[in-house]
Amino acid sequence: MNTGSDRGTNESAAGDTATETTAQTTAEASAEAAEETLHVSKAPAFIKARRTLHLSWQVGVFVVGLAVIAAGVAMLVLPGPGWVAIFAGLAIWATEFAWAHLVLRWTKRKVTEAAQKALDPKVRRRNIILTTTGLVIAGALIGFYLWKYGLVLPWDLKDQ
Repeated sequence: MNTGSDRGTNESAAGDTATETTAQTTAEASAEAAEETLHVSKAPAFIKARRTLHLSWQVGVFVVGLAVIAAGVAMLVLPGPGWVAIFAGLAIWATEFAWAHLVLRWTKRKVTEAAQKALDPKVRRRNIILTTTGLVIAGALIGFYLWKYGLVLPWDLKDQ
C-alpha cells in the first residue's frame, strides 16, 4: 500500500506489490493465530448468558455429536457413509468444544495432505499397479475355485 507520504514518484510497482503481499501474509498469519487461540461457543447469546442453560446446551451438543459418531462407527461395518458421519459428529462437537475444533482442523489438514499425496504421479502409478495386481490375483483365485468346484448356488444344494 502506497500512501505517498515518504516515497518518491520513481519507485517501481514491484516494491509496492511486495509490500502488499507481505502485509497480506502477516494479516493471514495473525488471523490464523487468533482463530487458534479463540474458540467461541456457537450457542445463541441468551443461552450463553445463563451458566446452567449453557452447560445444558453443551451436554446436549455432546450427546448429539456422540450419537452421530456412534452411528458412523456402526456404519463402518454396516452399509452407510461411516467416515462422513464420524466427521459430521466431530463437526457438531467443534461448535462447542475447543479440543474438537483442534482435532477437526488437524483431520482436515491430514486429509488434504493425503489427497495431495495421492495426486503425485509416482504414488498414483504405484496404487494402480497394486490395484491391478490385487484384481488379477482375486480373479485367478475365483477362476480356480469355479474350475475346481463349479458354481453352486445356496438354493440348489442337493445334500440337505
